[in-house]
Amino acid sequence: MSSTQAIKLDDETNSRLKVLAQQRNRSAHWLMRDALQRYLVEEERYEREKAEDLAEYEDYLITGKAVDNETVTSWLHELANGNKVAWPNQK
Repeated sequence: MSSTQAIKLDDETNSRLKVLAQQRNRSAHWLMRDALQRYLVEEERYEREKAEDLAEYEDYLITGKAVDNETVTSWLHELANGNKVAWPNQK
C-alpha cells in the first residue's frame, strides 16, 4: 500500500532536482523517493547506534566495567597493522 505525500520546494531546489533527474534519466519523483529511503536508512542506523551506546553507558554506570584508553589504542594499532584481534575484555 502506498500513500501520497506533498512537499514544498523552493525554486532553486526544484530546479536542481529537475536538472539532476534529467541527467540521471530518472523522474524527480524517483530521485525524491530514493533520497528519502537513503535518509531513513541512515537515520534509523543512527538511532539504533545511539540506543546501543546508551545501553552500554548504563551498563558501565551499573558495573563500572570499561576498556581503558591504552588498551583500545593498542587494539587499534594492531588492526591498523593488519592483525585480526578480538575486541579487548572489559576490566
